[in-house]
Amino acid sequence: MATAAGAGAASQAPAEGTLRAVAVFAATVGIAVAAYIAIADSGDGAPACIGGSEGCRTVAESSHSHLLGVNIAIFGVLGYLLLLGAALMRGDGARMAGFLLALVGFGYSVFLTYLELFVIDAICQWCVVSALLMAAIFAVNAARMVRYVGAPP
Repeated sequence: MATAAGAGAASQAPAEGTLRAVAVFAATVGIAVAAYIAIADSGDGAPACIGGSEGCRTVAESSHSHLLGVNIAIFGVLGYLLLLGAALMRGDGARMAGFLLALVGFGYSVFLTYLELFVIDAICQWCVVSALLMAAIFAVNAARMVRYVGAPP
């Protein structure tokens, strides 16, 4: 009886193609968000916050917005591009790469959110969107890896 229930639960898991499609969509939106932040910063500006908040400017002008002299958003664009590539590929290598990249991206997003909340004392709306996208990509890649590693491509 437990086997039938387990088989029913497994059949309820999203198809890998669906998981890949969600990852492709989220990574594409992530590329756009990170590129916008990077472009806004490149002109000594800051991304525009909705509602006239100065949170985006405060975050962009903080010492935490750059790593080794490079805007963090550039690393975000690169990370989302790698995640997009992993989502477009099939097989265990792509599943594992997607999971590991998403794990690193999600962990770094958690760290950046901590900095915004407890060190910078400002919230950038674009950064929140990016963190939510990374969380979704991590969840999708975790599901893809747990459910489909070992399955034929």
